[in-house]
Amino acid sequence: KAPRGTAESQWMAARLKRCVVRRRDGPEQHGVAASCLRELRDKACGVLAIDKAREPITLVLAEDGTIVDDEDYFLCLPSNTKFVALAKDEKWSSKSLDSGTSWLSESVDEVDSAAEKWKQLARQLKDDLSNIILMSEEDLQVLIDVPRSDLAEELAQSETKIQVLQDTLQQVLDRREEERQSRQLLQLYLEALKTEDSILSKVAEPEAAPRKEMDVVDTGTSSTDTSATTALSDQVLAALKEKPVPELCLDSQDLELVLKEDAAALASALGWDKQKAGALQEACDQELSKRLKQVQTLHSLRSTSKGKKTLPWGDWPSAKRKK
Repeated sequence: KAPRGTAESQWMAARLKRCVVRRRDGPEQHGVAASCLRELRDKACGVLAIDKAREPITLVLAEDGTIVDDEDYFLCLPSNTKFVALAKDEKWSSKSLDSGTSWLSESVDEVDSAAEKWKQLARQLKDDLSNIILMSEEDLQVLIDVPRSDLAEELAQSETKIQVLQDTLQQVLDRREEERQSRQLLQLYLEALKTEDSILSKVAEPEAAPRKEMDVVDTGTSSTDTSATTALSDQVLAALKEKPVPELCLDSQDLELVLKEDAAALASALGWDKQKAGALQEACDQELSKRLKQVQTLHSLRSTSKGKKTLPWGDWPSAKRKK
């Protein structure tokens, strides 16, 4: 049996939360352990050598300047949360993040853009789950690949519900892949029919008289001229050129940009004829309309489902993740 003093020490240690504190304009950070917000304030004043005349201090989250003055909120924060201690009359500023590189685990210029992207996408889902429909395949895959624990922390949901969410994202991704394959098969079938009709028409044609050669006048233009300027990014243009069914690969914002483009300018930028560019815009229009109808349907169901204002996380159908 452990001595009584040891048991009490272990119990006290279990109640302590590890925190990191620093001054607004100081690069040095200090690790402290506190069981409550008041204890953290007292320890911060001590380790940061804040003059008594400049108390009481205000603790804010170093990440975004959120003021932490609620005891329950403090207890909900994860361990090693970073705080900035503001003395009397001091205000938090985002510029203070640049005051010392030692405060950051890495330089601001070296922040992983992929991590920032999945957090931004996660916030969109937190605001409205129906945003899933409007996301591109790349965005869906980014959220599927995020570790379950990280996504659960960002969305403030249990890992079980996050598993259901990621399964739903995988279902949407799989459905789009099935649609792409179906369209590819249909396109191959139509091309085969066109080739067969062409062969039959040539066989049925009588021998044509030899035609006189005609001089070709060089007009100085080319159908593959890509000098036309468009509002589309290089990434979107590359997807339109290279992807077999590009409208499924783009998010709704990019689809709208494609629709706003002049057909002639789009055809010139892609090196296509105007008819092919028009067919692409029509496919993008159909895909965007389908997504918007799905969103409207979800909002309609939400408004009529027992007065609930948001879609319940647990109602998303679970499915086995496909590898």
